[in-house]
Amino acid sequence: MVKTNNKIPVGILGATGMVGQRFISLLQNHPYFEVACVAASERSAGKKYKEAVLGRWAQKESVPRNVGILPVYSIENDTEIIARKARLVFSAIDAEKEFIKKIEETYASRGLPVVSNNSAHRWTEDVPMIMPEINSQHLSIIDVQRKKRGWTTGFIITKPNCSIQCYVPLIHAWRHFKPQKVIVSTYQAISGAGKTFKTWPEMVENVIPYISGEEEKSEKEPSKIWANIKGGKFEMKNTPQISANCIRVPVSDGHMATINIQFAEKAEKKQLIEALKKFKNPLDTLNLPSAPKPFLTYFEENDRPQTRLDRDLYGGMGISVGRLREDPTLSWKCVALSHNTLRGAAGGSVLNAELLVKKGYIS
Repeated sequence: MVKTNNKIPVGILGATGMVGQRFISLLQNHPYFEVACVAASERSAGKKYKEAVLGRWAQKESVPRNVGILPVYSIENDTEIIARKARLVFSAIDAEKEFIKKIEETYASRGLPVVSNNSAHRWTEDVPMIMPEINSQHLSIIDVQRKKRGWTTGFIITKPNCSIQCYVPLIHAWRHFKPQKVIVSTYQAISGAGKTFKTWPEMVENVIPYISGEEEKSEKEPSKIWANIKGGKFEMKNTPQISANCIRVPVSDGHMATINIQFAEKAEKKQLIEALKKFKNPLDTLNLPSAPKPFLTYFEENDRPQTRLDRDLYGGMGISVGRLREDPTLSWKCVALSHNTLRGAAGGSVLNAELLVKKGYIS
């Protein structure tokens, strides 16, 4: 483990937004990392961080004093300063995809590992999209990325969309039963849109049956998570087929999903629950600070998991499952829950960075 008196200095790109704020809260007193600099758009550049987020701070904890006094740098114009101050940057930029790609590649070219929360590079052919408990072996593509781009210490990795965090782990745990088809409906919190009830009063007592781009991400991203790497390239896995409905609901945090799944192999309820409880998590031996133990939790109660009760399971990094029962049309169905801004966003990226440290990609 990295010693607490020798922490890795990190920068936060997009530090004033909701996910950027969550990064700052999570990294306060982190045993590996210390926030050394923050960056945002030109609108915030030049201000102290506490001034830039005045009236916008959405976290339960106050702005950490050591971060609040930091100057906000420009994401575009202060890359040299940030490259001097940080050895790693977390990317939480909220902008057009091409802009994000350009910025993340700029920082990587300056020698910085870029751990991204954004979707911009998820389908870039040499960028791994990591869910550590499932496809940490995909970090090997970093060597291909560096060689192709002429980078030595810099690289880019990203994490998958928040909507898939609660159901992809279940399907992975049940892979022995050969899942063929999945119908998933996600009920997604307003923080996934970077909003609170204060900033989005229209969501009070309202449900919106459409989230732009979300269903496509939910259906397609698992194919890269489960991909094989051959000849330095991803070979996507297109089984199981996934059909998704994504709905915005009036909840502050926590994405819930109902999952209907068809298996090629016969499975009993006891076997499926046992597979969740005995999931062999490759992170268990690494002792990563943000890794939940256990990764998957099954609730026997018929009314669990519940968003308010269970979204913060194991620091918001655990996945909870319940209501497993036979499906009259497919094979089985259940309900699952994950915290969208912790497991699904900043927390997932911090876990990725911890894995990179353990695997020697960040010293």
